[in-house]
Amino acid sequence: EEFKRQGVYPMEEGSDMSKYEPGIVIIRSHGVARNVQSMLEDSGFIVIDASCPFVKKIHRIVEEKSKEGYHIVIIGNPNHPEVEGIVGWSETEDVKVISNIEQARDFEYYGNKKICIVSQTTFNYKKFQEFVEIIEQKGYDIIAVNTICNATFERQKEAKELSASVDMMLVIGGKTSSNTQKLYEICCKECDKTYFIQTKDDLDLSIMQSINYVGITAGASTPNNIIEEVQKQCQK
Repeated sequence: EEFKRQGVYPMEEGSDMSKYEPGIVIIRSHGVARNVQSMLEDSGFIVIDASCPFVKKIHRIVEEKSKEGYHIVIIGNPNHPEVEGIVGWSETEDVKVISNIEQARDFEYYGNKKICIVSQTTFNYKKFQEFVEIIEQKGYDIIAVNTICNATFERQKEAKELSASVDMMLVIGGKTSSNTQKLYEICCKECDKTYFIQTKDDLDLSIMQSINYVGITAGASTPNNIIEEVQKQCQK
């Protein structure tokens, strides 16, 4: 809503380009498939690519390795816009997305290509390692590139350590945020009283009775003012 007030409007992928007046289009941090970017440029838009550098790195890896004849495996959420964009940078349709351990265990590839494994930038690092080991044990010729964002890895590590040392843990972020969901999963394993909230309005102060230490972590895109409001609410 804040963007709309400033004259910035969302453009959905796959929408009719003709209904938009030519102007500036900013590609969000999740990135988009190559054909989407090309379509925007061909339609006369000035394209500013604000894709996260870590995401662009994956695009380059997938593009290069698929050209070299590798079968591409992406570990992540197939419905997440970042993963959808990554898939779109492969030179072929020979791409597999694995999102859970069952799919890793069931993975089979009957072609004669080598396999290149990459990850969604916000995926759980330990799970990524586990999935790679499962696939590797099947005897495939693989290369695995750890493409998890450094900031994501550090945030997950710090959240794990913090949640193990407090009485209650609050994870702040959007319910559809992949990296926030991963933080929540990590914290739940270390602290039984872990709660996923979006704003201070979701915080039930009654659950904080007899709680001495509260830990707070937040997703990458959670605004600082939201975090500060929750922190102030906890101090009441």
